Amino acid sequence: MPRFDLYKTLSQTGNSVRGLSVFNPLTIRRKGTRAKAIFALAMVCFLWGTTWLASKQGVKYMPSLQMAGIRQSIGGLCYVIYFLSKGAKLPNRKEWVSIVILSLLNFALTNGLSTWGLQHITAGLGAIIGSIFPLWIVVIGLFTSSTKIPTKAIIGLLIGFAGICVVFFDHLSDFQNPDFRFGILISLAATWTWAFGTLYTKKKAASFNPYFSLGLQMVISGFILLVFTQVANTPSSKLAIPFSEIPWQSWASVGYLVLFGSLISFMAYLYALQNLPTEQASIYAYVNPVVAAMLGALLFSEKITLYIIAGGLVALAGVYLVNKAFKALPAVEQPEAEGI
Repeated sequence: MPRFDLYKTLSQTGNSVRGLSVFNPLTIRRKGTRAKAIFALAMVCFLWGTTWLASKQGVKYMPSLQMAGIRQSIGGLCYVIYFLSKGAKLPNRKEWVSIVILSLLNFALTNGLSTWGLQHITAGLGAIIGSIFPLWIVVIGLFTSSTKIPTKAIIGLLIGFAGICVVFFDHLSDFQNPDFRFGILISLAATWTWAFGTLYTKKKAASFNPYFSLGLQMVISGFILLVFTQVANTPSSKLAIPFSEIPWQSWASVGYLVLFGSLISFMAYLYALQNLPTEQASIYAYVNPVVAAMLGALLFSEKITLYIIAGGLVALAGVYLVNKAFKALPAVEQPEAEGI
């Protein structure tokens, strides 16, 4: 190799290594805002991917809806207490209506159903299914939007569902298991409620602090889930168990989900969103399923096949096209797509 090319190659390698240093937590305080924002985004990509594993671990030892209710109640109380201590005002009557509806769509149903689904399917499969919710926004838009859906979004929709078909092809024999079918169905239902919640957030979101609103939604949904699991609990359904019988493994999962999944990750995501382009900050949605699948295979021996890898990548490519199609539109032309 000529001397000049060798020098160029070594220089490029050095630059790549130095580029990785932004992820070093020991030196992050000495770096600029962008480096800190990239580090925060890396935390979000990893931590939100691990929440699928933590939920999967927790529901092994206790009812899933009860665990989701406890997690949301504790996490929401942390937000509410913090903002009340900072002088945040409670919402008015009109704002409460939107908050209650969003608490049902975004937390009681979306998080509750996706957590319930993990009792019957793997964490990696649950994460892949959860990542396709933007595709449902396109489907809803086809029937409700007065504006024309971009062609690229339609193509992304078809590609995304093709990828899911590839993933499910590897699980055709599993569909004979009624528990597996139920897990897939409620996991898909969670993406539907998430899509409707996203659209409703755009149209009816409260005008005050959205993060205070987030805490209120979590508290309300947590209360709804805990009351429901107690009222509807029967010996056959086993929707709830006495708090004294909840094992330490589940409490550890709840603690991890509250601290890392709800508090630290949300703060990191907010910081990344404020200091990085929206398109760059949204990359977490494509990394989370990869993290969940890889850690699921490593920690829980969940099976990763060529169909799951190929189908997952194709589905995420479809989601990427949908996001890119809507973000390319002027803001006045995409009232339905904001927040994807």
